[in-house]
Amino acid sequence: MNIGDASLRSGLPAKTIRYYEEIGLLKPGRADNGYRDYSIKDLHGLRFLQRGRSLGFSVEECRQLLSLYNDKARESAEVKAIAQAKLVEVDRKIAELVGLRGALYHLVQNCHGDERPDCPIIDELSGEPSFQSS
Repeated sequence: MNIGDASLRSGLPAKTIRYYEEIGLLKPGRADNGYRDYSIKDLHGLRFLQRGRSLGFSVEECRQLLSLYNDKARESAEVKAIAQAKLVEVDRKIAELVGLRGALYHLVQNCHGDERPDCPIIDELSGEPSFQSS
């Protein structure tokens, strides 16, 4: 199948497919005319990569997972270790976002949002303490 068909069937843009080929994640065959010729196995690999990326795995993590996918003698412990590491990373990012949300919520709640120039949001962004006149 050509790259257009592979793109439609995998849900990946042709540009992404070419990139995956360029970095060695995919090695499609070539037709007599020199065009890329994607097999069903290539399509499975593309779908695998698409799902892996949608779960937040990096390109390098997808490379490892794809290698394990193609290795029928793999140990599932290797796959699980990669997924567990990603889960720890996701949990860390969620904790950071929760903290960020709390800080932004506090700033929004403490800003009067009126015609006065004093603003705790600007003060926080500038790193300057807010001074209130007595």
